[in-house]
Amino acid sequence: MAEGLIVGVIVFTLATFLGYELIHRVPPTLHTPLMSGANAISGITIVGALLVAGSGLGWISTVLGFLAIVFAMINVAGGYAVTDRMLQMFRKERR
Repeated sequence: MAEGLIVGVIVFTLATFLGYELIHRVPPTLHTPLMSGANAISGITIVGALLVAGSGLGWISTVLGFLAIVFAMINVAGGYAVTDRMLQMFRKERR
């Protein structure tokens, strides 16, 4: 169990640094189109979090799974809101 926890912490730490560097280097003009791709990834995260939360492996996995669901849903909703707002800027006004 301790080895698995250590590997999980190392993977999480590396993913955090990699994610920060990738997002930090994206130019603002590409940020919104990439947000749509991030929504798809967050959808996959939601499915995985549902599996973890409902696996019944203990209260820690249930709590962490629930938190992952909440944060992924916030990301999906925010991403769609930003994408919709960007698309509204390019629509022609009706007279």
